[in-house]
Amino acid sequence: MNTTPFSTLHFTSTTATGQPGSGLNQPQSTMPAPAAHDRALVLGGGGSAGNAWLIGVIAGLFDAGMDATEADLSIGTSAGSTAAAQIAGASPSQLFADILAAAPTTRTRPPGSDRGGMPPRPAVDPMEATSRIIAAAADAPDMRRRIGAWALEADGSSAGSWSTRWRATVASRLPSQLWPQRRVLMTAVDARTGEPVMFDSSSGVDLADAIAASCSSSIAYRIGEHRFIDGGYRRNENADLAAGCGRVLVLSPLGGRTRHPLGWGLQLAAQVQELRAGGSRVETIVPDAESLNAFGTNLMNPSTRPPAARAGYEQGKVLAGELADFWH
Repeated sequence: MNTTPFSTLHFTSTTATGQPGSGLNQPQSTMPAPAAHDRALVLGGGGSAGNAWLIGVIAGLFDAGMDATEADLSIGTSAGSTAAAQIAGASPSQLFADILAAAPTTRTRPPGSDRGGMPPRPAVDPMEATSRIIAAAADAPDMRRRIGAWALEADGSSAGSWSTRWRATVASRLPSQLWPQRRVLMTAVDARTGEPVMFDSSSGVDLADAIAASCSSSIAYRIGEHRFIDGGYRRNENADLAAGCGRVLVLSPLGGRTRHPLGWGLQLAAQVQELRAGGSRVETIVPDAESLNAFGTNLMNPSTRPPAARAGYEQGKVLAGELADFWH
């Protein structure tokens, strides 16, 4: 765990539209601003199956001659944050092979309990609880504040040890513990304020901590004195953070779907519209019928990883030719 006092850490808070927010340190990034010639790769959330599908698609594209890892900017949210770090540190083909070679696993505990041990929770299903919060919220900022408050209320005495174990689990999945040289953004939400947060190499936060926060679902992940919940509560893909890039390729394991009211504008279609209005060319990849079948009904089930990766790989191989002119 990064033990640096949080007052010395520097990360960027954003509003729902990607503009700097208030209440958190907001230094000037050492990374260059996106330019019209830049290419962005956006990797959305989608659980264990979604992560495997993302790797499969990128490996399929790669083996068919289109290297999506050459993106000038990668944006990772939740499972996509892990994938963004993985493809920055290892060959897509090797990552794909590793998924297929991994020992089969079968879930014996409820969804989400594979996260290195959970902190105490009320006797309520998190999906049910967060769905009620979303339904009661006035807008997206209100929803994020409410879910953050709920996560903190459920943050029991073992929450610190859970964060340590979850960080170790996340770190074990990474080819490198160092931030990539190319710009990578990881998204999260401050549980206390409800404000979205972006982590990058200039944030003063370890890569494993940034990913663990982005992947924390509705559980409060600890970095110093701060707590974070999943970056998907900003937007599942957060593709709008690629504003300014000339070409944006979005991979969405959830197929652009959202749990939130469409009027809030958090869905992928709204993000794509915003990007195109700003002059970006945008292409999206969502799971096809074979991939959806591979996912099954529980995206958190690790046994879905090999079939999800295979289905994604076949999609990537087919789509490489269609996307070649766009990407190159």
